[in-house]
Amino acid sequence: AIHEEARDRREEFLYKGGLKAFVQHLNRERDVIHRDVMCISGKGDGGVLFEAAIQYNDGYSETVLSFANNINTREGGSHLSGFKAGLTRAINQYMGASDLPKNLKNGHLQGEDIREGLIAVISVKLPHPQFEGQTKTKLGNSEVKGLVENLLYEHLLVFLGENPAVAKHILTKLLEAARAREAARRARDLVRKKGALGDMTLPGKL
Repeated sequence: AIHEEARDRREEFLYKGGLKAFVQHLNRERDVIHRDVMCISGKGDGGVLFEAAIQYNDGYSETVLSFANNINTREGGSHLSGFKAGLTRAINQYMGASDLPKNLKNGHLQGEDIREGLIAVISVKLPHPQFEGQTKTKLGNSEVKGLVENLLYEHLLVFLGENPAVAKHILTKLLEAARAREAARRARDLVRKKGALGDMTLPGKL
């Protein structure tokens, strides 16, 4: 809550549904791939608490907001790195081990593919946070990365396994992103190759 004493104004910023409601708010003007927000939470050694809310939409950008002890870590840090690594591991693991159709199992998704259309809010709470960076908004606790990665990996695999219809919708979206990325790469390579061949003509005089 913010109280402006000079004008006696109060503003309260509160999502009564927690991170889930926050993600729903961020996705309010988008067409979502799955209606239910994925909510994941867990506790690690040293009293570190982790919580995340995840939902995909049919857009092409990603929005991942990270917090440490309720401080907006705009520069990311170890919790965000762990989140991205765990997300990539879980999606690829599920895609390879599940009973999905072959067209949904071929290939390996990269991190950028997996985060296309992603809206997520992650939060960690820990006793001794170490903030780094020019504005002190980057979490530096190295032990947090592995904790977040493993918690997200395990919980997300369970969620996808228990919700195969949701998993299929998400993977269809992500594989389309991978195909688009690969097509763009081939197009760039072709343009560069043509340019290189065109530059091979030597001038008449050296």
